[in-house]
Amino acid sequence: MQRSKHALAFTLASGLLLCGCAGHPVKTADVATPAAVTNAAPAEASVAETGMDSGTPIPDLNSNDATPVVEWSDLTLSPAEPQVDDMWQYLGQHFSLPAEAGDGRVQGELDWFAAHGEYLNRVAGRARPYLYYIVQQVEARKMPLDIALLPVVESAFDPFAYSYGRASGLWQFVPGTGHMYELKQSWWYDGRRDVGASTRAALDYLKALHDEFDGDWLLALAAYNSGPGTVERSIAANRRHGLPTDFWHLDLPAETRAYVPRLLAICKLVADPRHMGVDLSSIPNAPYLAQVDTGGQIDLATAAKLAGLSTEQMYLLNPGYNRWATDPDGPYTLFVPQDAQADFQQALASLPPHDRVQWATHKVRKGDTIGGIARYYHATVPVIQKLNGMHGNMLHVNQMLLVPVARQTLADATLHAEARVAGMSDMHLPGGRIVHKVRDGESLWAIAHHYHVTVSAIRHWNKIGQNHVLHKGDRLVIWRGRKLAGDSSDSQTSSG
Repeated sequence: MQRSKHALAFTLASGLLLCGCAGHPVKTADVATPAAVTNAAPAEASVAETGMDSGTPIPDLNSNDATPVVEWSDLTLSPAEPQVDDMWQYLGQHFSLPAEAGDGRVQGELDWFAAHGEYLNRVAGRARPYLYYIVQQVEARKMPLDIALLPVVESAFDPFAYSYGRASGLWQFVPGTGHMYELKQSWWYDGRRDVGASTRAALDYLKALHDEFDGDWLLALAAYNSGPGTVERSIAANRRHGLPTDFWHLDLPAETRAYVPRLLAICKLVADPRHMGVDLSSIPNAPYLAQVDTGGQIDLATAAKLAGLSTEQMYLLNPGYNRWATDPDGPYTLFVPQDAQADFQQALASLPPHDRVQWATHKVRKGDTIGGIARYYHATVPVIQKLNGMHGNMLHVNQMLLVPVARQTLADATLHAEARVAGMSDMHLPGGRIVHKVRDGESLWAIAHHYHVTVSAIRHWNKIGQNHVLHKGDRLVIWRGRKLAGDSSDSQTSSG
């Protein structure tokens, strides 16, 4: 088979990624929705409108979790259940979270989605490569399949989504929670963006929350968004006043009050899209990706060439890698399209070791510093120190240093995290909610004045303190038409 056949049919602006049709019909899905935030960071956290409609999942690489990562071939439908070829249709038959309760919040979210069907299809394009894998992992744990669509709420299925609170990836893990759930975060690699590793961690976290809240999935989802302490305090307050303690009766942050209904609304729409007037593009219920262990560090441009992909396509399929090569200490696993797997493995086996990663030697000159050398080669001081067995920053004239050199710089692949964050735009969401991208030089006072809200309200909505410094590209949730109780207009100027 010619390698050109292995190239992905990516349409990077608005097209939908076409899935292969091999394999067993499995519980799989796709969906779309405006982004929301995640664990520990209750403000809006996802990059929903970046113009990219493609991506790809990464299975768990180094998990010691008791629940193993499930291979695609391990899951099949019950023999008594007819094969369903479309992911949407299959998911619509298997949702189980209760969506009939509530105070009109689900219907409000549903109305918004029904009126923005084009948005759902854009997000579906990004979800296409990941959902088959994610649904399998959810099903293997016997969790509600509704959870497979949570990344729609969290990140609009953009693995490069990044929030003002430093939440990252499809499941929007903040650094601390990521470390708690063993998501490696290094200069080379961020497990929060690794679809396989982050899915394992997210499901672990949700299962723990489900157990903590006595088997109530809605409370578990609320806690995933705003933190278990927030939910527990609200439950305790209701108990003191003799009030019900289910999700619908709790006094929770505005973002969390919308978060659970949004997921339920998405599931209702997927279950009956035509009734809602939405035409969802069909997605084959079939595996698309294959996982390959490369056996050691490898330049991603080299790996892409061996697999018959562009470097940009390789980054889309493997969004956990921050740099031009995999982490020297692992993981070394890459996702490629299934029809490229055999040729890729064969090409890897015949690749000389010295061609896996390109190295250069640098002769230290007078005036050189290790920091300057690191910047010149797009590396870091710790990387150069480790490669050369150095324990400090001392250099000697004529000293020879081994430094890594990229065959193709990450800047040539436009989908790395920094580029995606820089491309974020304001996003108007249901219920008067707006996601504002901070521009260069903007202050909280200026943003508050623009939206006719107060600085203290923005701080409250986004859980930021008085000394928080805004940075270009940060995103802030703004609730139009809402005001905090007892809040008056801020007259002082905030430096943001």
